[in-house]
Amino acid sequence: MIASRTPPVSGKTGRPELLLICGSLLTVIAILCIVTFLLIREHANAQESATRSATTIAQLIDADVLRTVELYDLTLQGLIAAAQRDDLQNVSPQIRHLALFDRSTTARFKGDILLLDKHGDVIADSSRVEPKPGNFADRDYFLAHAFNRDVGMFISRPFKTRCDCDEANQWRISFSRRISSDTGEFAGVAVASMKLDYFDQLFNSLDIGKDSTLNIIDNDGVLLAQKPYLQSDSIGKSFGNRPNVIRILLDKSGNGSFNSVSSIDHQQRLYTYSRVGNLPLIVMVALSSDEVFGTWRRTALLISGATGVLCVGLLWLTWLLARELRLRQRAERELAQLAATDALTGVANRRMLDQALRHEWFRAQRSGKPMSVMMIDADHFKAFNDRHGHQAGDQALKTLAKVITENVRRPADLVARYGGEEFSVILAETHGSGAQQIAEHIRQAVEQLPLVDGAGRPMTVSIGIATWTAASEMTLEQLLFAADKALYQAKEGGRNRVVVAA
Repeated sequence: MIASRTPPVSGKTGRPELLLICGSLLTVIAILCIVTFLLIREHANAQESATRSATTIAQLIDADVLRTVELYDLTLQGLIAAAQRDDLQNVSPQIRHLALFDRSTTARFKGDILLLDKHGDVIADSSRVEPKPGNFADRDYFLAHAFNRDVGMFISRPFKTRCDCDEANQWRISFSRRISSDTGEFAGVAVASMKLDYFDQLFNSLDIGKDSTLNIIDNDGVLLAQKPYLQSDSIGKSFGNRPNVIRILLDKSGNGSFNSVSSIDHQQRLYTYSRVGNLPLIVMVALSSDEVFGTWRRTALLISGATGVLCVGLLWLTWLLARELRLRQRAERELAQLAATDALTGVANRRMLDQALRHEWFRAQRSGKPMSVMMIDADHFKAFNDRHGHQAGDQALKTLAKVITENVRRPADLVARYGGEEFSVILAETHGSGAQQIAEHIRQAVEQLPLVDGAGRPMTVSIGIATWTAASEMTLEQLLFAADKALYQAKEGGRNRVVVAA
């Protein structure tokens, strides 16, 4: 009953706590978003830097391989040009050998340089004046030219030499060109082999870090070189069916980078690839993700930990402050309740009564609905107090307040202690007849209370009622005066009665 009349302080005091929690949560979210954005950006920067480094390595390899292949191509062209000269047919074998293989001395990691006729038989060999008999008609570099006159320079698959020498187990690749007759018919093949040790030396001059690999593959995905070797028998093996190689071979631009997992050792790597000029060769640099993102991961772990501690600390401090705010709000509500409540009887005090009267008065003025005020006074209370003592008098007032409150049940109504043994009741939207009915219930309930020990008669009350209606022109002060006058009339009329003001 009283709580409904308490000034609306609690609703407002709840907002600072809510705003504090929302503000802290938004701050934590903002911090997390900013840190996440910075970490993502640094991750992208680390990948971009690694990609640039890998691209530089690939370009260095490209340039060196292009120069080496160009030297081999010049050697082949010189061999074909010398073989087609008629004046060399009549010179000594030594001079003819020097003329044919004069340019071959500049080729790096040179293997055998051969001149094959249209049947694949050796007719000239760079390693000896008198060529060793042999036929290479089954080699891919011979078949490629025998059935296609527009191949240009052909790069073979890796192979091992057919000999019982020390170099029998060495991997090589061959560069070859077609020899055509004056009429354009197939006349043979000029072929120069290169030891794949060339790539090993080239790769050894480059530092790519731990767990990273350098690779050279051809257009069919056949591995020509690798550092370090992930498999002992990987040279000459086709990886054209592996997902990463398929992705590289399908890229028409010939250059690019991506993150993926190796299908061989299942390590996460950053793949950067580049095509070697117009050659059917692709350089592939696979940098270990641990190398690329190791520093970033350590930094991210440190920053994430510090941010987590900061956010947890902020939320903990917010919780402590919110708890203090709740305690303060509770104390303020209790103080507000105490300020609006009569300490003895527990009903509203005079201050709360004055506020409620003004509030209901203005509401009645706006709505035009009636408003009744009831003034209740305990009969012969001074004599009762003198006879039974102040403690019994206080208990009697508490009981009287309880009886009145039990009979005024609507939340919009208010029971208040007006002063001393006098109480006041505000009945919103209530006509005089309704107020009189409630007053009679109160009077009868008080009269039926048990007698106090030593008392000769029961406690009774006198009640005065005044009602404002839209038709009346009285003010609030006149309404209170009318209720008080009706109470006086009830007292003068013999007490223990209800009087309604005219």
